[in-house]
Amino acid sequence: MKKIVNTFLVFFLLSTSCSDILDKSPLDQFGEDIVWEDLNLMELFVNNIYWNIYHGFDGKIGMSMLCDEAVRASDRNANQVLRSNITPSALQAFGEIGQRKLRWEYLFPYVRACDLFLENIQKNTYADQEYLTRLTGEVYFLRGFLYYWLVVQYGGVPIIETPFGLEDDFMVTRDPLDKCVEFVVANCNKAAELLPTINDDANKGRATRGAAMALKSRMLLWAASEFANNSSWAPGYANPALISYTSGDRATRWRAARDAAKAVMDMNLYELHKANPSPDDDIVRNLDETYLLKETKEDIFVRFFMTKTWDTEHYQPGLHMSSGGYHCQGTNNPTQNAVDKYEMADGSKFDWNNPVHKANPYENREPRFYSNILYNGAKWRQRPDDIFALDPIGIMQTGYYENADGTRRGGIDTRNSPPPCEDWNSTYSGYYQKKHIDPTVAPWFAVQDLPWRHFRYAEILLNYAEACNELGEDAEAVRYINMIRTRAGMPGINSSGDQLREDIRHERGVELMFEGHRYWDIRRWMIAPQVLTGFAQFIDILYPYGETVPVYTPTDRSDRPYTWNNKSYLMPIELNESNRNPNLVQNPLY
Repeated sequence: MKKIVNTFLVFFLLSTSCSDILDKSPLDQFGEDIVWEDLNLMELFVNNIYWNIYHGFDGKIGMSMLCDEAVRASDRNANQVLRSNITPSALQAFGEIGQRKLRWEYLFPYVRACDLFLENIQKNTYADQEYLTRLTGEVYFLRGFLYYWLVVQYGGVPIIETPFGLEDDFMVTRDPLDKCVEFVVANCNKAAELLPTINDDANKGRATRGAAMALKSRMLLWAASEFANNSSWAPGYANPALISYTSGDRATRWRAARDAAKAVMDMNLYELHKANPSPDDDIVRNLDETYLLKETKEDIFVRFFMTKTWDTEHYQPGLHMSSGGYHCQGTNNPTQNAVDKYEMADGSKFDWNNPVHKANPYENREPRFYSNILYNGAKWRQRPDDIFALDPIGIMQTGYYENADGTRRGGIDTRNSPPPCEDWNSTYSGYYQKKHIDPTVAPWFAVQDLPWRHFRYAEILLNYAEACNELGEDAEAVRYINMIRTRAGMPGINSSGDQLREDIRHERGVELMFEGHRYWDIRRWMIAPQVLTGFAQFIDILYPYGETVPVYTPTDRSDRPYTWNNKSYLMPIELNESNRNPNLVQNPLY
């Protein structure tokens, strides 16, 4: 049967061939043979692969809610992930819209799409070689990105470079982890050879050489990190090569990670946005612009959204994350655990045992706190018309007020708010995410169109600093960490050794908060058993009866426990995949 190319292009092209009974070209659709002869149709095919690459605005569950950065108000199985309750037959939050794009059975069909493209371009000749070269480079990049997601979740996976036909043997086995990392790197290198350095306006958002090199940097950093070089968490596992390196020199891997990050830096194409603020600069505004502007010099690879209308992809971060006091859903609530990471303005650590800090925890914090977090008393945007009378200024109200009889009434942005606010759509933690939310768009009417940054230059500098520190090149690491801190209006650090390692990890946690890194970082550093223990914390804010100054009390959320099991370092091979192919060895402890 001719395979169909229309809005369901990939669905049909990823299907296997049927008999020739219906081997006729529909008059309103494209046959597969026509697709591979027409570069414009081939680009539509590639666009569908782009469309299905996971991004952090995809759906209502983000990676922040699956670690210690945030809690989800209505859960949607996020809590089960944090309790290590994933099994081969119950993937919990990874079955939700968006997160399911990270699953084995979702990723491999698009690997096959890449393989189909690369196979079929060998069968035809094309007049526009520049066009073909760009598309081919994009497909190598996309295949590398798909395999990156497979490797960091599953370890070693089957490396498949040609699309299966009906007569092929589907009983593949998993390749060793080191070979899978090499495969990602090889795809990145090939993509970098073929892709342009800069795309013109017509191709904004498509992969470039820098995107391929940034992906290589991310992959090699993971490969050098503790998890990929340590299988001790799975004692007795019969296939350690599937989950870690079993030979080779780790220092060599750190050098590869360092050099990959440096290669991006040496392109001299990217820079931190507002890297050297003047004394008169509004640093919070500068930081806001890194995600509120459509483009900056910091962007390496971004996902653009071109419309402010409701769409089928659930791209609605303003609606999902903002307060019920704005008729929104209040989904992604930063934890107190995350908020406490933000330093004081002078670079000292915030400390609840410091009476000055405890009395007013939101005063004199670093600029990134004010850029990323909406807290009690923060000035935000104008309220909707029917709530405006309750708050004409637009001040976040996540505290509670004590009545004369000892009962409480909640502020506008609490889960005990007055009507017409929506208390069921408000924060569980006492905070809301400000980062990534466009304050100029009324999310109860329209959808914002800010891009998701897959890769930005700050990550590359952090990658480089981490690798330098692990190689003992502390002065170099400090130099680049301090570039990020300078842009953020923070004093520099001057540590070394183990302390510098902790400082780099802290800086990464603050700079990249809510950008989808923390879930993976705590696993590759193997600190998840220490981090995901106890409970998510929130802030209890109470204005005592007759008082105008609140009392702040950090409190455990007993309904949001963290329970770590080492199996959660990797995802399980799903039961239906194992049933179809018994050659797929399961990951440890499942």
